[in-house]
Amino acid sequence: MATQISPCCSSSTTFSSSSLNQEPPFASAKLFNFSTKSSTSRWAFKIHSRTDPKNHFNLKSTNGYPLNAVSLQDAEKPLAKELVLPEQTESNLSVTVVGASGDLAKKKIFPALFALFYEDCLPPNFIVFGYARTKMTDEELREMISRTLTCRIDKRENCGDKMEEFLQRCFYHSGQYDSEEHFAELDEKLKQKEEGKVSNRLFYLSIPPNIFVDVVRCASCKASSGNGWTRVIVEKPFGRDSESSGELTRSLKQYLAEEQIFRIDHYLGKELVENLSVLRFSNLVFEPLWSRNYIRNVQFIFSEDFGTEGRGGYFDNYGIIRDIMQNHLLQILALFAMETPVSLDAEDVRNEKVKVLRSMRKLRLEDVVIGQYKGQSKGGKTYLGYTEDPTVPNDSLTPTFAAAALFIDNARWDGVPFLMKAGKALNTRRAEIRVQFRHVPGNLYKRNFGMDMDKATNELVLRVQPDEAIYLKINNKVPGLGMRLDRSDLNLLYKTRYSKEISDAYERLLLDAIEGERRLFIRSDELDAAWSIFTPLLKELETKKITPELYPYGSRGPVGAHYLAAEYNVRWGDLAEDE
Repeated sequence: MATQISPCCSSSTTFSSSSLNQEPPFASAKLFNFSTKSSTSRWAFKIHSRTDPKNHFNLKSTNGYPLNAVSLQDAEKPLAKELVLPEQTESNLSVTVVGASGDLAKKKIFPALFALFYEDCLPPNFIVFGYARTKMTDEELREMISRTLTCRIDKRENCGDKMEEFLQRCFYHSGQYDSEEHFAELDEKLKQKEEGKVSNRLFYLSIPPNIFVDVVRCASCKASSGNGWTRVIVEKPFGRDSESSGELTRSLKQYLAEEQIFRIDHYLGKELVENLSVLRFSNLVFEPLWSRNYIRNVQFIFSEDFGTEGRGGYFDNYGIIRDIMQNHLLQILALFAMETPVSLDAEDVRNEKVKVLRSMRKLRLEDVVIGQYKGQSKGGKTYLGYTEDPTVPNDSLTPTFAAAALFIDNARWDGVPFLMKAGKALNTRRAEIRVQFRHVPGNLYKRNFGMDMDKATNELVLRVQPDEAIYLKINNKVPGLGMRLDRSDLNLLYKTRYSKEISDAYERLLLDAIEGERRLFIRSDELDAAWSIFTPLLKELETKKITPELYPYGSRGPVGAHYLAAEYNVRWGDLAEDE
């Protein structure tokens, strides 16, 4: 993995981790017993589903391929000579969480690192450093971290011992984010703990985007590894539009190579999103149906049952389109719609995602409905509206809800509407992918469904959260002498099929970054293509000051979303389940 010599650094030596032995993972065939609602008889449906074997640091990455992929746009301009480490060289992993005192670090990053340690997925020699402006001692950091650490459901006897061992590997350094002097002090502390071993360093930027570049400059110049690799995980948002995103990328690349930058979208690490490709490419029953010939529409739905809750400062600057649709939902769409990659190698997968994004039409104002939640009293409790939140301006037009119709202009998906819906303060919490298939031509049983043939539509649902599940809606005869049909589910509910607790998305993504696996991280050209779809719409919304449609807190969202779907002869799939 080449490490770029940054403009402000005097020297830098690079090493390769390609000597690590790799073993491909497996997708095992499982016999899932799906129950129908209408009968005690059983349906047996054999499909391949992604299993979750324990990953070891020195064995394999999540796709099982050698960690030697280089981004296509950087392949022709080598940044520095690579040296190959002897296999017996002892190395140390140092993870520095920048912004260690923030909520994300406390609630997600430190617990994910502990979970990896608990599952023996981290190398023997590792340390964790917290870095932030807050004054804090090592013991105070450990006390803060300890309040958020939990063991797996299948608690082991040594859980408390493992926690204590992990905490003893955690340290803290206080400093300014733009101070090279303070990062040089961090570097000295890291070297003391690394004890002369080969130093591999991972920096996790859990900080606001306006200070990304300052931290990367200081870390690259003063705290990067001198004899191993240095990688940086960057949290969203990656800019506000094409221009700011491009400027951020150019600034980061002054100090880092593209292959050192890991742009994280935690939704790509969720179990059901990971399983999406396995479901499609490892099951013959689905892959032939995955096109405009059989699929009528695809829906990507995200809803939260709470509002900004006093944290409107960040949200008001970005809104629901930038916060959820342009990254989380669009990334899932690209994975869903991509052609079969040459292999599971990171660059092969990301190349196919970029092709999908470049084939998509730019969004127009008429393709979108936006909304904003208003206050409501319900069950004796009063819920504040968005602009009643003290952290939000009273005249804010920032959307808290958006629905959009997107189209992919290629041979596979021509004419198929891809509908997105995302919102806050709705009636339920869910994230799911819904695939609605076309009607059966000349359906022999159309009389049994009456005038509404949508009731006879097969639908594949991947519920990302909560209660992860995959289920297929089919038509089934109700037992009895008459001919009465029922719509039933062939249901794979993860919590009943698998006893193992599902890993948090941050665990998978942190492990991939440590191992140099980039398949679930976003490449710069992929980011450019994603922003190009949404930037014209965002500029038009802000220039014309479009007023969002109001909807009550705890409702299904604005009525306009239903009219948008109806334009394409589509009904939102989640509404039928709420009835």
